[in-house]
Amino acid sequence: MSSLRFSLFAALVSSLAANAAIDGTIVNATTGMPQPGVVINLIHPSSENGMETLATAKSDAQGHFKLDKDLPPPPAILQSDYQGVQYNMVLPPGSQTSGVKVSVYDATSKAANASLALQHLIVLDPTAANIHVSETFLAQNTGKTTFSDPDKGSIQVYLPKEAQEGAKVTIQAPNGMPITRSPEKTSQAGVFKVGYPIKPGETQYNVDYTLPASQKFNGKVLGQAKTLIVTAESVKLSGTNLQDDGLKDLGQDGPRAHVYEVTAGAGAAYELGIEGTGTLEAGGGSGGGESQPSEAEGGPPQPKAGPAKLYDRLGWVLGLAFGILALGGAVLYRKSPGPEHPAA
Repeated sequence: MSSLRFSLFAALVSSLAANAAIDGTIVNATTGMPQPGVVINLIHPSSENGMETLATAKSDAQGHFKLDKDLPPPPAILQSDYQGVQYNMVLPPGSQTSGVKVSVYDATSKAANASLALQHLIVLDPTAANIHVSETFLAQNTGKTTFSDPDKGSIQVYLPKEAQEGAKVTIQAPNGMPITRSPEKTSQAGVFKVGYPIKPGETQYNVDYTLPASQKFNGKVLGQAKTLIVTAESVKLSGTNLQDDGLKDLGQDGPRAHVYEVTAGAGAAYELGIEGTGTLEAGGGSGGGESQPSEAEGGPPQPKAGPAKLYDRLGWVLGLAFGILALGGAVLYRKSPGPEHPAA
């Protein structure tokens, strides 16, 4: 009996030892070959310790790595660094910890060497109290190379003067968790850059801000991204300093939203006239151009600057944007059954 107990104990210890490590191979998904010399960390985000590094290793000549640490409680992240770009792989509970395949990609600073499609969406919510603005850049990288340009930025965003103080960009990268970055100033007045790389897959850059109540909105066309502006159906826009073809009215998307396209050339500054009020926040549409009661009067909370309010209606907005991209500029508007919220 004692021999049996010893055998069971030995088997248990052996099993625990086997689980007390994470091993696998780092593969360069651009070349399809194992990638040596890549530093990989086991990261455990927590409210108490922040982003805590539990173990670190480097891939050998065959791309193999081993982290001498057991899998922590979720969330657990394998974070690798290659050519100055970090790649995150979230390990769900119960994940296999042996033979893990981690992908990295070659990086380029030339957009022409990456397969990129970029869409710029602006959601305007003008009320009697202020104008809440949600801007999203949707980057689709269909290639096998990461685009990373720290000097010029992966994207650039124009921020009105009132929105520049403390502005934050929320980024949702492929297979990653939302992170926040501060946009950096460029040599152009009001133009800021975000250097976070565009990896293969879909990356979203979101910035929210609130402007004083006004009948005008100023912006600037940056790069070659198509710019779409979405408002409540009760709000009408006009291009006060654009030629007739500078602002295209694409009509309504369902019963609540109105869509416009800024067709001015790259680098063009524009000013839009705003007629009416209304919001696309859930349940916040106001027909007939009438504003809702204020928060003090018992109405819904007024929108405030904060992280990624656009996520509240991201489902149908994404469908709208990439539907247009897929058809090369043809109008295709669809609504999803409900909003999507990324993991926090």
